[in-house]
Amino acid sequence: MSSPNPPNQSSHWALLESINCPGDLRKLAQSQLPLLAQQLRSFLLESVANTGGHLSAGLGTIELTIALHYIFNTPEDRLVWDVGHQTYPHKILTGRREQMKTLRQKNGLAGFPKRDESEYDAFGTGHSSTSISAALGMSIAARQTGSNRKAVAIIGDGALSGGMAFEALNHAGDSDADLLVILNDNDMSISANVGGLSNHLTRVLSGSFYSTMREGSKKVLENIPGFLEIARRTEEHIKGMVVPGTLFEELGFHYFGPVDGHDLSALIPVLKNLSTHKGPCFLHVVTRKGKGYFPAEDDPGKYHGVSSFDTATGESSNKTSADITYTQVFGDWLCDMAAEDERLVGITPAMREGSGLVEFSEKFPTRYFDVGIAEQHAVTLAAGMACDGLKPVVAIYSTFLQRGYDQLIHDVALQNLPVLFAIDRAGVVGADGPTHTGAYDISFLRCIPNMVIMTPSDEIEARAMLTTGFLHDGPTAVRYPRGSSTGRIPAKTLSAVDFGKAQICREGEKIALLAFGPLLHTARIVADELNATLINMRFVKPLDEKTIDQIAQNHQLIVTLEENAIAGGAGSAVSEYLAAQSINTQILHLGFPDEYIKQGNQQEMLSDWNLDAKGIKKSILTHINQQLPI
Repeated sequence: MSSPNPPNQSSHWALLESINCPGDLRKLAQSQLPLLAQQLRSFLLESVANTGGHLSAGLGTIELTIALHYIFNTPEDRLVWDVGHQTYPHKILTGRREQMKTLRQKNGLAGFPKRDESEYDAFGTGHSSTSISAALGMSIAARQTGSNRKAVAIIGDGALSGGMAFEALNHAGDSDADLLVILNDNDMSISANVGGLSNHLTRVLSGSFYSTMREGSKKVLENIPGFLEIARRTEEHIKGMVVPGTLFEELGFHYFGPVDGHDLSALIPVLKNLSTHKGPCFLHVVTRKGKGYFPAEDDPGKYHGVSSFDTATGESSNKTSADITYTQVFGDWLCDMAAEDERLVGITPAMREGSGLVEFSEKFPTRYFDVGIAEQHAVTLAAGMACDGLKPVVAIYSTFLQRGYDQLIHDVALQNLPVLFAIDRAGVVGADGPTHTGAYDISFLRCIPNMVIMTPSDEIEARAMLTTGFLHDGPTAVRYPRGSSTGRIPAKTLSAVDFGKAQICREGEKIALLAFGPLLHTARIVADELNATLINMRFVKPLDEKTIDQIAQNHQLIVTLEENAIAGGAGSAVSEYLAAQSINTQILHLGFPDEYIKQGNQQEMLSDWNLDAKGIKKSILTHINQQLPI
């Protein structure tokens, strides 16, 4: 595998290496752009092969990215990408080529657009379906401040399935904002004949002649009874035969496309025409995920997010751990429980692979529901199913559950419905950084009446707690981290844990460590070194108050441990209980501070926040020296 910037191969990417900002790009002749696209695609492939990251989406946006920066005056003109998986080519062309070797590493280049990383990143995007709202806001701001800058939202077809995108389209179409929405349609192919016709038609429809004729005709015909309506219907009929733009036209947009997103000779004139258009415009661009690298074209899902790999074989260069992951434990449990209870249905907001539902979707296709990137809908869909006798299991990342919070409260918990939330990626997630860190779910779930929250310490407990939650007649959440902790494979039983009961793992003196989740295993090391009592709390809600009472009576310091924000977290629940009982035992909370968790591998991040064994012990001893002379 070659380096993404080998010292003796500068000529291999000579044209690309001459581009240090979009201003350099705009100095090129249009005839040079295909060669630039070729070099950019080669560089991106080699770079991601070395660092890992998101590959398929970026390979598909090479030409589109070049065309956008070639036509629009970035960074003055705003490009808003949705989602950030598409933006590696954008980063490379905007002065960050040399930094790509640090991609998604601690103190390195972020894997998503980030405003404080570059002036070319107009809007931070880690979650999807936000681009149209943000770009519309920028367009309105430009109008309000008298600026002529343009705002462009580039939204992937998957992100367009999110309800927020349609809310924004509805508003934008009813405004007079100068907004261009580009749909990067990368889930379909476009044949040569249709592509040629569509490219020609889009150039015609986006040109000044057609726009003048359309607006002029409206003025000429508006006073002739019936003729304007006939003209409008004729226009829609002609366009409807060759372009699928009726929906967007009805929303108030001028629709153009589809256009081949890999054909620079088509993209450049269309974008040039649209750069001068007034009002909301919608451009439909068809691309292919993984373009230019056959393994990624053949299986774009496999190469969506990758670790470092060999470009010749497509095989990962990292050794795969033999340990079973929490996600696999969930997937196995879901299939086993579905076989036992036909009421079980599985729901995911477009995270079948990430959440471990592949086997379930194949074994129980009629009981599997992928709702697209629509977390709010996923939660309320589950509520509706639960109302009529089904037992829904919503598989969702912690960071994405935030998006369905209103529905969680009003549609599930208020009605006390038996919906189980299997919350993956709770705690530190690593390279994806702050947009994907599961730092808040305990805090925002704990305040909701009727909610049960469980924190398994290992894979075996995770399976048992999923069973416990499924059998509970009310809303339940089981939160577990990315990867594995012990890697132990649970037995195929469907047994539950004692509801609301903690587990005393080690009895010691003076100090008690109350662990919520997998930090139990790290805390065990500290407990042995300090001769401390160790408790596996298991439940955040309901708390095992009896065990807390017992610990408070016999210990001088209680230390709570969690991979969650300290504010409002599990430790806060313990403090609230002690305060309500007027118990004055000293307490120390260890978890995430009141700031965002940066990117880096999981162990680096845990170490940074003193949640490794060394840091936990240091925090305890510092507290003792300052507060408690034991």
